[in-house]
Amino acid sequence: MKIISYNVNGIRAAMNKGFAAWLKSVNADIVCLQEVKAHESQVDLEEIKDLGYSIHWNPAEKKGYSGVAILSKPTPDHIEIGMGIDEYDSEGRIIRADYGSLSVMSAYFPSGSSGDHRQDFKMKFLEDFSAFSGGLKKERPELIISGDYNICHKPIDIHNPVSNKNSSGFLPEEREWMTEFIDSGFVDTFRFFDPSPHQYTWWSYRAGARKRNLGWRIDYHMATQVLTPRLKRVAILSEAVHSDHCPILLEIV
Repeated sequence: MKIISYNVNGIRAAMNKGFAAWLKSVNADIVCLQEVKAHESQVDLEEIKDLGYSIHWNPAEKKGYSGVAILSKPTPDHIEIGMGIDEYDSEGRIIRADYGSLSVMSAYFPSGSSGDHRQDFKMKFLEDFSAFSGGLKKERPELIISGDYNICHKPIDIHNPVSNKNSSGFLPEEREWMTEFIDSGFVDTFRFFDPSPHQYTWWSYRAGARKRNLGWRIDYHMATQVLTPRLKRVAILSEAVHSDHCPILLEIV
């Protein structure tokens, strides 16, 4: 099974840049999208449906903002919208699809880069998400949480850790949360296979950052430890340029 996660930074803009043709070429079974920035009724999704995907959508109440989706070739047994906390669910941050014993979640964690208020919101989200995912992991032990976590875990995951030490996304308390989250029973599937540096999933649009590979690795497929024997392959698909992020691939058996 091929699972892709992709922060598209606006599905309508991505569609205008050839997203559907790219989607056909990669032929993934499940595609987790973040920052769709639209309600389903605002997007012509026929090209995607024609590829054999069912479409499951959780938009933000605020139009043009946030929102997640799952595109799925296998038919889910169940779709769960949100995490049961209104302040996050109104921003369209979580959607989960269940396939037998396996659950796949598309998650878009808040960014704190716009100021102290949103950084405080982000830290509260992280605390609440720990409790939420901990409970869910007991209910659904075979769980993959895919998406944009808006956190670089270690210095190897960011192009300049020294100059970014006080930047949202690389703050000590965010990195500590990520360590604790992994230690609670998750595997960073990319690092399970690939310990090499300079592997990024997001680049600023400024100063030619992507061409110079001055990036951040903030997109993850986190899998519960029980799924470790099923992990087959990972890849960062940096050739896809529909967004300031690129897709990440996880294959499981």
